[in-house]
Amino acid sequence: MPSSTKLYNDLSGYYDLMCADIDYPEQSSSVRRLDQLFGNGGRRHLDLACGTGPHIRHFLDFGYQCQGLDINQPMLDKAKARCPEAGFTLGDIGSFAFDQSFDLITCFLYSIHYNRDIHHLNSCIASVYEALQAGGVFCFNAVDKNKINNNLFVTHSAEHRDGVFKFSSGWQYRGYGEQQSLKLRIQKSTQDLSKAWEDEHPMVAVGFEELIQLLEPWFEVHVFEHDYGKIEPWDGQSGNALFVCVKA
Repeated sequence: MPSSTKLYNDLSGYYDLMCADIDYPEQSSSVRRLDQLFGNGGRRHLDLACGTGPHIRHFLDFGYQCQGLDINQPMLDKAKARCPEAGFTLGDIGSFAFDQSFDLITCFLYSIHYNRDIHHLNSCIASVYEALQAGGVFCFNAVDKNKINNNLFVTHSAEHRDGVFKFSSGWQYRGYGEQQSLKLRIQKSTQDLSKAWEDEHPMVAVGFEELIQLLEPWFEVHVFEHDYGKIEPWDGQSGNALFVCVKA
């Protein structure tokens, strides 16, 4: 089984297919609205774990000045082709620093969990705090470890000139500890053959009460339902949520 980095390097050309079911315009517009409500009015934007840059493309079109950070160079190469106006940096979201400060920092697609344990999550939060201007916003989505259903997988298919791709992903949590995983399966089928990749990404597991406690020493924390179509306070029960964190 390949390492997670190797898998994403091998399949960087198909990454957008893997995310074909994601509504990037709606997600980007929703976070823009949240930034307008809670932010300082600035337009300097950093997207953590930016991948191939689809969210950055929308924020550029909104008039933001954007930077992207990702640990995968092939992803950044594609992001730069998509968003030549933006700057991109190879680095780890668990510990980063920039010479400039930002008004909005985003981390979409549950990528905050790529911090592999609480120590690295704390380091990420501290790095975000240092990188934000006063009144700046940190916005991300997260999953509560206590609400994970190990039997639930999301699957979609997409056609490509190289064949038909089927993507499946699901959270796994053993019920204790500070680590969960994201299981991935990617199957490519052509007329002649079928090829599959499987991978399991170690990620930080955290409950929402614990996450709020980690964030509150640094930020004013607002939690919303995981619905990009509307802005609705978290009901305290949902296992997915949007976090809006404002630097005082």
